[in-house]
Amino acid sequence: MRDNFIDELTQIVKSNKDIILITGDLGFGVLDNFIKKFPNQFINAGVAEQNMTGIATGLGMDGKIVFTYSIGNFNTLRCLEQIRNDACYHDANVNIVSIGGGFSYGALGYSHHATEDIAILRALPNIRVFSPCDFWEVRQVTRKVVEIGGVNYIRIDKSFAKTINNDEEFIVGKGRVLIEGNDIIVFSTGGITDLVLNAQKKLSKKGIHCKIISMHTIKPIDEDIILESASKGIPMLSVEEHTKIGGLGSAISEVLINNGVFPRKFVIMGLESSFSTIVGSQSYLRKINGLDTESIFNKILSIIK
Repeated sequence: MRDNFIDELTQIVKSNKDIILITGDLGFGVLDNFIKKFPNQFINAGVAEQNMTGIATGLGMDGKIVFTYSIGNFNTLRCLEQIRNDACYHDANVNIVSIGGGFSYGALGYSHHATEDIAILRALPNIRVFSPCDFWEVRQVTRKVVEIGGVNYIRIDKSFAKTINNDEEFIVGKGRVLIEGNDIIVFSTGGITDLVLNAQKKLSKKGIHCKIISMHTIKPIDEDIILESASKGIPMLSVEEHTKIGGLGSAISEVLINNGVFPRKFVIMGLESSFSTIVGSQSYLRKINGLDTESIFNKILSIIK
């Protein structure tokens, strides 16, 4: 998805000279083409993410559309104060692009595991939170944030779902129905949606039909699709490569409670609140944390039963 983001941004920049891309001294293999074509719209801020966010805010308040680009926690948690006090408080045109959501950089250890970012950033005022699941969504999000302005967080995963394009319009704050089904409704966000779709295929062979909804926008959340789903009288499940606290499942729960709506059953599938002492590939860490295809398959079976 990272390459698709850069490719789409490169296409947009051709007709928009106000766009600035700032990196925290990484990603050059991916960014080389952008830098070569648009050297005056690129800044390397060095390993100084707080300064990068301050620069981005100043440029954003001066009419530029700025993208900050770094790994997982580096341009989010490392400079949280600058995102809150500078970018969000001033509602500047700053787009925070975090590559490596969840366990994408699992082999590099806990410092590179972005597993609380959704919860922390969606709590801030004046920010939208996006977590695209496939190439189509990441390209659409990139275009939309340029159009709407303000502060936006785009969480990009190393993994990605197979694109299911239903010739639909991408709408900020509206969930996408990827697969129809009437036995259980599964809300998913980010690249782990691919595993949800894999589990759905296995379940369909057992006569269990899942409705799969991609929640590419977590803030603002799609209240209508959540309340409509809860009214169906069938179980609901949320799946995310993120702590259960404050993420997609929490956002859905808030909508249900605030509207006094109680589904037949709602289960949140995500990470427990703990520090990971294990390193390994994204797929390995998903498996040991119960977020692989087989775990999702078994969880849905247990809910249905």
